[in-house]
Amino acid sequence: MLSDWTAMQIGIRRGAVAVAALLLTTGLPAVAAADPAPTTVTVNARAGLATVPDTALGVNDAIWDAELGTTAVSDLLGAAGAQMLRYPGGSYADIYHWRDHTAPGGYVAPNTDFDTFMGSVRRINAQPMIIANYGTGTAEEAADWVRYANVTKGYGAKYWTIGNENYGNGHYGTAWEADNHADKSPRAYAEGVVAFAAAMKAVDPTIKIGAVLTTPGNWPDGLVGSGDAGTWNQVVLSVAGPAIDFVDLHWYPGGGSAAEALTKTNQIDDIMYLTRQQIARHAGAGASRIKVSFTELNVGVGQNTQPGALFLADAYSSLLDNGVFTVQWWNVHNGIGTVSTVAGQTDYGDFGMLSSGGCQTGGTVCEPPLNTPFAPYHALSVMKSFIKPGDQLVRAATGDPLVAAHAARRPNGDLAVLLINKDPDNARPVALRYSGYSPATGAPSVTTFTNGAAAPVSTAGGTSAAQTLPPYSLTLLVLHPTAPVTGAPPAPGQPTTTAVGATTATIAWPAAPTGAGAKYEVYRQNGAISEQLGETPGTSLQVSNLNPGTRYTVNVITRDTAGKVSWSSPPLTFTTTSPATSTCTIRFTDVNDWGNGYVGNIDITNTGPSPINGWTLTFTWPTPWQTVSGNWNGNWTQTGRDVRITNIETNGTLAASGGATSTGFVGAYNGPNVLPSAFRLNGTVCTVA
Repeated sequence: MLSDWTAMQIGIRRGAVAVAALLLTTGLPAVAAADPAPTTVTVNARAGLATVPDTALGVNDAIWDAELGTTAVSDLLGAAGAQMLRYPGGSYADIYHWRDHTAPGGYVAPNTDFDTFMGSVRRINAQPMIIANYGTGTAEEAADWVRYANVTKGYGAKYWTIGNENYGNGHYGTAWEADNHADKSPRAYAEGVVAFAAAMKAVDPTIKIGAVLTTPGNWPDGLVGSGDAGTWNQVVLSVAGPAIDFVDLHWYPGGGSAAEALTKTNQIDDIMYLTRQQIARHAGAGASRIKVSFTELNVGVGQNTQPGALFLADAYSSLLDNGVFTVQWWNVHNGIGTVSTVAGQTDYGDFGMLSSGGCQTGGTVCEPPLNTPFAPYHALSVMKSFIKPGDQLVRAATGDPLVAAHAARRPNGDLAVLLINKDPDNARPVALRYSGYSPATGAPSVTTFTNGAAAPVSTAGGTSAAQTLPPYSLTLLVLHPTAPVTGAPPAPGQPTTTAVGATTATIAWPAAPTGAGAKYEVYRQNGAISEQLGETPGTSLQVSNLNPGTRYTVNVITRDTAGKVSWSSPPLTFTTTSPATSTCTIRFTDVNDWGNGYVGNIDITNTGPSPINGWTLTFTWPTPWQTVSGNWNGNWTQTGRDVRITNIETNGTLAASGGATSTGFVGAYNGPNVLPSAFRLNGTVCTVA
């Protein structure tokens, strides 16, 4: 006897057959589902970004991890390409005393002492990043550690950070970081950094010292504590800037869903822009020498599953694009957390790259066996194949928010392209276009890591122009040039600006070696497209027709008399100013910030010779995550990123030569808060005070 469900299915199938037969007999074509249009991926080999350092790929170790330093774990980290290991482990650093290997108030696993850690570092030819104990230690203790590491033992430990997340010491109302100092202000920390740096460099002048900053757009960035002269970053940089060699950031961007968490990498360019802007403004003379490290990050959802892998590859690549010298995943092992299902896979809420082999209370759910690699580990191994020290990262872009692209140019002429499909359900066909590079014909080398896979798989498939990206996947292409590149001139050195105005900028650069080229060409990066701004036989150029208050990234290339071109110079990013003179002046002020919003004020002054009767002020937010949530003394509207303010009845008239008014608002942001720098009053570009 047939069930009702079975009978229904047979009826449906018979109906489908009947419809198909009708289409055949009537001559009407059957309608097939349309294939999705390919996503265009543009790779511009002449739009150069940062050069890959030998410290790029990092992870965190922790003294409470009994597996730290074991051969099994060291070999796994080495196989995945770890180039830098951090010790002694996050907030434990501010309670850890290296001499007796203790952390009062915390657990210290056996066989996790400094020498054991260094044994694992040296086993895989990596470098250490060491955190000196600021919270409960002293400058003398840190200096003795440098002496032991580099004089007594000859470890050559180069990078030392002073403390961990020291802004979390309670100064802003929330405390998780140990700090025994009576004064917990950013000034006190900065003065401590200066003292630590002096003592440590007296032992070994070659070491590099890092200070802890807050990550732009992440708490407590933007907050000014009681009695402070500015934010944490402003005060630390103004006091400790001359004494440090790098700044250290952490990033846990969160996200209510995997899809949202994977969009957070879109914030990285602006995070780095603000970080470098703060360094340049507050760190004093020679601030350009100060580098940036990201020594902790992890994804908000799906730490063990494919979101973690996709986030790692996208975040590491984007940060390295921006010149970060090391990016370090938290953590090697961490432990089971909240268990969930993400894209069909069990996620254990474990921030470790490798399984800790533990179970939830009661043993209801257990992780895989100890040291089983999770998805982010495999993403790190893909990164190892993607970039090598000395490669130059180059600009790649797509028009699809669910497809990310990164690329790296190798000294041997090869080009590596990393493609990330963030769609958990659908494959994405892509059409690749290249500028400044001609790939050889034939199937490229392809490495793919898919959702739920046990490891990446390498094959040869597709073409250099077309690939299909599996759902929720990493795909790495390695392309060879059509012909060996020989005799190309060397690239110019790092460009700088010697003058920047509202519509012009003068760009200078160190010359390529003598006789290398007949001229230099300056290009603007517009997405993945290069737009030539000018050329010269000299080593500086004034570029014109720029827009006020606009961010530009440029490269310089050498072109010789035979027409051969060099690799691009490192990138230069600058922002044009407002006009030096105008008939209006704007002062935009962040009056009171609380970390994801602020009270803002805009002062408007008519500096022209004629009165203004009725005004409209317009500006554009630099990012899509900035909004107006309330306002007064003006009629505010926001469309997309564009803001328009008109006068109210009582402030519409501005007298000539100094008539002024103001309007206020409550601003909200959920990413780095880049303030606008270009304003128009009744269509006229204003001077920004």
